[in-house]
Amino acid sequence: MYKYEIILYWSDDDQAFVAEAPELPGCMAHGDDHESALSNIKDAMQLWIDRARELGRPVPEPKGQRLVPA
Repeated sequence: MYKYEIILYWSDDDQAFVAEAPELPGCMAHGDDHESALSNIKDAMQLWIDRARELGRPVPEPKGQRLVPA
């Protein structure tokens, strides 16, 4: 599995846990609990990477360190 940072948080708006992979723009998933959100983001990350490769787009290398919020 790739070593991209995953941010996991509770969303009151969605009433679900949300997981984001900020190094893969737009790559997000949700779940009713931590475990399902993490499982879903792993699937979403793989789909994101596979689709980028199909389209000939670059796939960023994981930074391997914590990202700094803007």
